[in-house]
Amino acid sequence: MSPLDAAFLELEDAEPGTSMAIASIAVFTGPAPTTDAFARHLAGRLPLIPRYRQKVRRVPFDLGPPVWVDDPGFALEHHLVRVALPAPGGDAELAALTGRIMAARLDRDRPLWRYWLVEGLADGRWALISQVHHCMVDGVSGTDLYRVVLDTEPDPRPAAPAAGGPGPEPSSGALALGAAGRLAGLPVAIARALGSLAVAPGRGARRVAAGLQGAVALLGSLRPAGPSSLSGPLHRPRVFAIARGSVADVRAARQRAGGTFNDVVLAAVTAGFRALLLARGEEPAPDLVRTLVPVSVRAPGDEGSRGNQVSLLLPRLPVHVADPDERLAATIAELRRCKAEHEAEAGALLTDLARFPPYTLVGGGVRWAARTAQHAVVTVTTDVPGPRTTLYGLGRELQEIIPYVPVGSTLRIGVAVLSYRDALAIGLTGDETAGDLDVLAREIEAELGRLAAGPG
Repeated sequence: MSPLDAAFLELEDAEPGTSMAIASIAVFTGPAPTTDAFARHLAGRLPLIPRYRQKVRRVPFDLGPPVWVDDPGFALEHHLVRVALPAPGGDAELAALTGRIMAARLDRDRPLWRYWLVEGLADGRWALISQVHHCMVDGVSGTDLYRVVLDTEPDPRPAAPAAGGPGPEPSSGALALGAAGRLAGLPVAIARALGSLAVAPGRGARRVAAGLQGAVALLGSLRPAGPSSLSGPLHRPRVFAIARGSVADVRAARQRAGGTFNDVVLAAVTAGFRALLLARGEEPAPDLVRTLVPVSVRAPGDEGSRGNQVSLLLPRLPVHVADPDERLAATIAELRRCKAEHEAEAGALLTDLARFPPYTLVGGGVRWAARTAQHAVVTVTTDVPGPRTTLYGLGRELQEIIPYVPVGSTLRIGVAVLSYRDALAIGLTGDETAGDLDVLAREIEAELGRLAAGPG
């Protein structure tokens, strides 16, 4: 397991009652398949996702990062659950179910995923809630799993060739010996890394310089945020809300005002937080809401690889700006500042460097960073491009994909945005102090429309 993948286990262990699983809700036309039919379909795709048959094992004494081992007791029925929504089967009922599911941790003694087949949605539809631990996938690779489990045509493609049986589960002694061997080989790994830098010293020096500059910027971003109801101790129940928008509106706003697709989305999220603060009787101050924005560092064409390949930006959301166009301009300027200061390069460099120290230091560093950042970062906002073409599940059309991002530490609200075809779905996660998430959801929707229309 890479240090970045392992970091999500460390974050979960550091926060009792917190689950670091991510999720998405795929909504299909009806009728819902039987559990047996879906299980057969999924079994035919499992050979393409070897990680789904593996579980996590800790290395004794933390001599190395956790490792993936085949689960000799793997049984698909442990990972597929069927539930029914109460009437009328709308967004409120689906959101409530999602909150209950995601409040509970996945069982560490089994592969860290579970699918929930949900029947009873309005208009005869059904849904699939995919719950996967963040140590297995990030937003991009998690979304790519839909291309594996689902089909691009109504007729399902043939099942993948069956995989071999599980390998023997290693003993604790074997795990410790393997980790000790890797520790002994670290000098060689470091020498190879230095050798690769020597091949292209200019490029390597620029990368290190950008990473160091970004590290200074990130450290400067870790000053405590102002006090607000958005931060504080978390309570285990999770609440969830759903908002929607269109890709066309985001593109229209981008063409009119400049910036990137993500800039426009983040400006709409900023408007949502401003409205939420005002509804709670709090003043939206300039330095009140700093968000963590994951940034994919995958090489082009590498979307199908599993695991986490992300860095981060830490922009301040300009919630103090009242005018929508001025707020969009301020958001664009803030994101450009983060990029110019190489914040993403710093995260990528730190992730690379984390491969070399003993894991006991890396794990301790993750826990220290989580405690340090919790006073500075107020929320997380992730924006992931999803499939552009229609997908099908057992012949049923996939209508939308609603994302879920976990909250932890003192971050009481998280925002996840995912595009599918020509639509945006926005999943808003909170703890029990965020019973007013609908204020945030409705304002994001309204702001997307305002930004597309422009002044007047």
